[in-house]
Amino acid sequence: MKILIINGPNLNLLGRREPGIYGSNTMESCLASLRRRYPDIDIEYFQSNSEGALIDRIHAVGFDDTYRGIVLNAGAYTHTSLAIADAISAITLPVVEVHISNVASREPIRHTSLITSVCRGVIAGFGLDSYRLGIESLL
Repeated sequence: MKILIINGPNLNLLGRREPGIYGSNTMESCLASLRRRYPDIDIEYFQSNSEGALIDRIHAVGFDDTYRGIVLNAGAYTHTSLAIADAISAITLPVVEVHISNVASREPIRHTSLITSVCRGVIAGFGLDSYRLGIESLL
């Protein structure tokens, strides 16, 4: 069984970017922890700052039944990308929207998600543990 974690723009800077909001751990350490916790799951990871690359990756696995689902942190594209929402709508794999911070307690523009309605569910505000919770929701 495989699960794909996709991170959007600026999430390549985890561990260095605004540690008061995003913490000081890196995505690499998070992935190592997840892989130890779920040794029977092939956890793949993809990150891009490009909207088109994120859509291409969603399309690439979206009909592959060897995957259990996608855990997606679309970053700022969550609030701006109808194209990512359409990509999620077009595929058959379930997608779980995750956020490291509690987006509802941040700037008003972050209160609206264009992808929530096409995702299985939303997990936000639990730091990097949001990814673990996203995986759990797919099992």
